[in-house]
Amino acid sequence: MNAQKVVKLWEGNPPTSNEISEPEKHENGGVRNVSVPDLTIYLPEKSINTQMAVLICPGGGYAGLAFQHEGVQFAQWLNKQGIAGIILKYRMPNQHKEVPLDDAQQAVRYIRDHAAELNIDKNKVGIAGFSAGGHLAATTSTHFAKSGTSTRPDFTILFYPVITMEVATHGGSKMNLLGSNPSQTDIYTFSNEKQVNVNTPPTILLLSDDDGSVQPANSIKYYEALKNNNIPATMYIFPEGGHGWGMRENFKYHIEMLSLLEMWLKDIQKKQ
Repeated sequence: MNAQKVVKLWEGNPPTSNEISEPEKHENGGVRNVSVPDLTIYLPEKSINTQMAVLICPGGGYAGLAFQHEGVQFAQWLNKQGIAGIILKYRMPNQHKEVPLDDAQQAVRYIRDHAAELNIDKNKVGIAGFSAGGHLAATTSTHFAKSGTSTRPDFTILFYPVITMEVATHGGSKMNLLGSNPSQTDIYTFSNEKQVNVNTPPTILLLSDDDGSVQPANSIKYYEALKNNNIPATMYIFPEGGHGWGMRENFKYHIEMLSLLEMWLKDIQKKQ
């Protein structure tokens, strides 16, 4: 289960530049100053392939990416479930709010446009996100293009996500995405609990009650919005664990969390 390949996300220049001039920096399993996006594709063994795929958005406060424990390790776990794991190295917004969403939508298009060669069913393409990457996954799940190749994910997996840009938000993520003095329109548009509608994908949320970085209120608001629109939604709030555990085995509920997620994915597969 090694990475099959790394592919460029855009053939030409992306629609918006993030204007980051510093070189990309790799340290402690993370990436900073991302200005050239790509996809790292992990494919499961053919004998267990479910033809499902998950686009993975690691977290990092919209300043960097926790690429290992919220990217590579999750892709490898998905492969064991027969699911393709495709990690999006998305560009940091640097206060250019369209940039991460442009990359995520393009990534969904890429997966669907190359579904046959990747042995993926284009109607079984989900998205997962951690922390600020959870905000991006939720934004992709509530803002999608209907013309051309659909960018709507078929299901959504959110780990301790940033959801709102209002009171309960994560200050660093909001600042890096929207700047220091965002308009009320931008706050509303990127508060994903306000953007849920009847077309939002089925969602699972996984988080800890004692998360001091991203308040559980973020997930609760999104869950309530899903239920108000009759969208299938599942939420597990673990008693402790703080923030940012991802695939780390020292998270007290690591085994239970993965067992619950595995069951949910199997249920999603049956319903598709």
